[in-house]
Amino acid sequence: MPTKIEKDSISGQLTTGHEWDGIKELNRPLPKWWVYIFVATVIWSGVYFVLYPSIPGISGYFHGLLGYSTRDTVEADVAAVVKQRSVYMDRIAALPYDAIRRDRQLLAVAETAGRIVFADNCQPCHGAGGGGSPGFPALAAGNWLWGGKLADIETSIVFGIRGGHDNARQSAMPRFGVDAMLKPDEIQAVADHVMVLYGKSTVGSPAGAKIFAENCVACHGDAGQGNREVGGPRLASRTHLNADDRATVVGQIANPRMGVMPHWNTRLDQATIKSLTLYVHALGGGE
Repeated sequence: MPTKIEKDSISGQLTTGHEWDGIKELNRPLPKWWVYIFVATVIWSGVYFVLYPSIPGISGYFHGLLGYSTRDTVEADVAAVVKQRSVYMDRIAALPYDAIRRDRQLLAVAETAGRIVFADNCQPCHGAGGGGSPGFPALAAGNWLWGGKLADIETSIVFGIRGGHDNARQSAMPRFGVDAMLKPDEIQAVADHVMVLYGKSTVGSPAGAKIFAENCVACHGDAGQGNREVGGPRLASRTHLNADDRATVVGQIANPRMGVMPHWNTRLDQATIKSLTLYVHALGGGE
């Protein structure tokens, strides 16, 4: 309850007459400079409220007396950048790869654009710098299924791999275990032979080598060198799409996993595809 206004014996300040649990409230008004600033900010907020976009509505918003919009500013800035880039991108779209690579400035623009597009679209699967991840090819390793020349890379980007496009790259490994094409002991024998090709084992399997020659050579080659015409992976390598342990090899023979890459010809323009191709080729695995 309010009490009488009195002078506090400790601070010497007058009280407001309010007291809570023996604690008296001192009458210490805000400094005038603070009050003036507060009033000024309130007035300024009202002015800002009227001049700039503020109140949302059912079908729009109050645009403000000045008609200013950060969205319009951003769109104008983006349009200016696009116009500036279009000079280079139009040249990239029109010129063959050899001509682009001879022009250092144009090549730098293309690889920069390709790096940005790669980070936005390809990096989640292929990893930063094309390092790859389990189930997704390492683009910087040089172990190409369909070849690592610029034209090969562009074809993969444009049409994709098993992604539904009529011209998509296609390859399929039989399900030797699930479809009972090989018996379990035969799968184990083939796995022994594959581990030798991997360089992970020195203990071969004559039976596995025979089964491999009868069933696997057409795609993987007689020495595990792979077959780019059909997208057959190279087994005689230190780089593999999936893990290189024996259990993974057995699983891949019995019930293979086959990934999908989307086709980008409907999502990226020609200049961007060529820029991406040049960037991927420059990662270190290009031929």
